[in-house]
Amino acid sequence: MFNKILIANRGEIACRVAATCKRLGIASVAVYSDADAYAKHVSACDEAVHIGGATAAESYLRVARIIEAARATGAQAVHPGYGFLSENEDFAHACEAAGIVFIGPPVEAIAAMGSKAAAKALMHAAAVPLVPGYHGDDQNPELLHREADAIGYPVLLKASAGGGGKGMRVVERSEDFVAALASCKREAASSFGNDRVLIEKYLTRPRHVEVQVFADRHGGAVYLFDRDCSVQRRHQKVLEEAPAPGLSAQIKREMGEAAVAAARAVNYVGAGTVEFIMTATGDFYFMEMNTRLQVEHPVTEMITGQDLVEWQLRVAAGQPLPLTQDQLKIDGHAIEARIYAEHPARGFLPSTGTLKHLRMPEGVEFAIDAGAGESRKAPVRIDSGVREGDTITPFYDPMIAKLIVHGATREDALARMSRALHACEVVGPHTNVEFLQRIVESEPFATGDLDTGLIERHHEALFAPVKKPFKEALALACAALLTREGGTAHGASPWDALSHWRLNSGFTQTLGWLAIENSGETGSPFTVAFARDGATQTLEHDGVREAFSWSSGAGLHEYRATIGDARATGRVFIDGDTFHVFCLGHALAFEWQNLLAHAADAEHGEGRLTAPMPGKVIAVLVEPGAVVEKGTPLIVMEAMKMEHTIGAPAAGTVSEVLYAVGDQVADGAQLLVLDVE
Repeated sequence: MFNKILIANRGEIACRVAATCKRLGIASVAVYSDADAYAKHVSACDEAVHIGGATAAESYLRVARIIEAARATGAQAVHPGYGFLSENEDFAHACEAAGIVFIGPPVEAIAAMGSKAAAKALMHAAAVPLVPGYHGDDQNPELLHREADAIGYPVLLKASAGGGGKGMRVVERSEDFVAALASCKREAASSFGNDRVLIEKYLTRPRHVEVQVFADRHGGAVYLFDRDCSVQRRHQKVLEEAPAPGLSAQIKREMGEAAVAAARAVNYVGAGTVEFIMTATGDFYFMEMNTRLQVEHPVTEMITGQDLVEWQLRVAAGQPLPLTQDQLKIDGHAIEARIYAEHPARGFLPSTGTLKHLRMPEGVEFAIDAGAGESRKAPVRIDSGVREGDTITPFYDPMIAKLIVHGATREDALARMSRALHACEVVGPHTNVEFLQRIVESEPFATGDLDTGLIERHHEALFAPVKKPFKEALALACAALLTREGGTAHGASPWDALSHWRLNSGFTQTLGWLAIENSGETGSPFTVAFARDGATQTLEHDGVREAFSWSSGAGLHEYRATIGDARATGRVFIDGDTFHVFCLGHALAFEWQNLLAHAADAEHGEGRLTAPMPGKVIAVLVEPGAVVEKGTPLIVMEAMKMEHTIGAPAAGTVSEVLYAVGDQVADGAQLLVLDVE
């Protein structure tokens, strides 16, 4: 076994590999870019080497720099993770030339599977089922058109060197073929420097099912069962599960044996994934082979109890496979959800920003776990490459975490995933957590009605407005605000309060809120009335006055509130004047209209023309018709023996003064009208 390896990657997969190294007593070396100097994967490893600038091209794709780092640190092997250089034959060859073990398949296997056309030719020779199509070298447009006509429409044009959904076109009719071919070739040339295409019969409502394979240098080869990855958006996987639901034992066995045949056809060594496309009738066809570990490998680990990274290390070190096919068993069901910093409502555009608050459901983080077996025993596992306070940058994949759950049955795993997603709390960039909740709880996913068009077909339902616990969430926001501002819960001593208590009367305070995007409302003032003893008495919202009480919970950011007959317990994370509320399985955000802060700003010409608190007008400094500049003092109020000057928020003309000296005014009352220039 190796003494030290270098991990040529970043994020959660680098942390994941480092965890297995630590458990096996293998020293690990991280590489990092300018943007990742303080990243989680750097601290997860024993050593770290800076390799370049923030972009991938300046750092994680620099073959020579990574080889140099491996030599300088004495690393005996390099683990490429996935993405970046993991399927780059030049990188594998450079490692081999430098005398460093590449923890992956032989260069020849990477090359063979790197071309879709060449891979399908090999699979045809190995009797692995293929979708009817044309994979030949002759790229004459007229020949391609004839082949498409012979296959029968619809057909799928695919860039031979492609991936990630680029260079793909569905052609419905023969008369559309020429234009689609030209478009596909242009995109293929632009994206991959190669305009060669292949043609396949386009299957309607197909499933995407893949098989995890492993092979060693001693002739051993096994499959570690199947995974369903059908739930996708723009050809990118969203949810994965193992084993694939709804397949007969015979189909599973045939698919596994076909995957092993595919691996043997290219003399494969190490971890690989053979991807199949499957029809509703159970027919399956080879699609491609990924010559690396997959993002979704944890679901296979959860149902087998095996650490696939440990398998990779042992095979790369020349050891035989740890288990034979007969020794591998399936235990239960696992589902993985990829939590991304992205905006689903805006076409899944990546979202950047600092993770100001990050709380995952209670579970096992692989980095502190004893291995895949213990991870499987834990019902929830989190693989993440970021921590609270880290920044999601525009330079790399915006993944926040992979949330993996295990259950005795698929139904158990579904229920556990739903609960786990509802327990996720992220403040900072937009995320797809709510979208994942909707998919997991949708009827087609719950019933196993899976295919690659699920999201598009159910788009309206998955993006429909959802009724949220608006009143309860706002009550919790009020509870957090009143607690922060020194209010006391019902029954507490008034001497503990920093505000609200009055000697001879009650007190009414208007709390103005503005709901932030996706919270379900636009704005909502809450009026809180305090009893004479300083305790909260009632809360009025939308003209309805109800009894209101609240208290702080035992946990951090936790509050309890009762409004009328409704009770709510939730967590509130306060970011300035923005209150992020997590309650009843929903996330809502509200901006507190801080009148006191606005009044303070007004003294510098940036405030509102409203009373910052209940008090008395002691000076009116302008008359109607007065022309004022921004910041000009307009009215002086006194409250609690303190004077507050309300200034003009902008240049304009005073059209009306609403109060006179000596008048008592309520909190939030408008004091005058200013026509702004």
